[in-house]
Amino acid sequence: MKKKNFLFGSCLLLLSFFASAQISVNVDLGKPPVWGPVVTTEEYYFLPDINSYYDIRQSQFIYQNNGVWVRNKALPRMHRGYNLQNGNIVVLSDYRGRSPYANFKNHKIKYFKNKGNNGNNYGNGNGHGNGKNKGNKNGKK
Repeated sequence: MKKKNFLFGSCLLLLSFFASAQISVNVDLGKPPVWGPVVTTEEYYFLPDINSYYDIRQSQFIYQNNGVWVRNKALPRMHRGYNLQNGNIVVLSDYRGRSPYANFKNHKIKYFKNKGNNGNNYGNGNGHGNGKNKGNKNGKK
């Protein structure tokens, strides 16, 4: 009888340990990145400076690669220098399902801001390049 009670107690203890571990894992899913605004129910950010999305729940960037939307934990090589802390981030609420890019044409027009250089040559706000080598091709003013 003592062996059965001991065995039952051990199993119960192990089950409670695994149950609490499972709960803590689920709580951490869908946490916004440190560079993004806090959200309640929204699942996506739009990053108009680099024409990309970020899936908050999956912690993945969504961007076009050769005309196809792909998901990746990191930005594509051409945007790796982009400063997410200072970039333009839009919390999306006008999407359905798992494809926020279905509205890409509208998002691109609606959220475009020529807000200036964020430290990575993604525009300078005046519509004339990145502000370096102003003038003609030879650098003359």
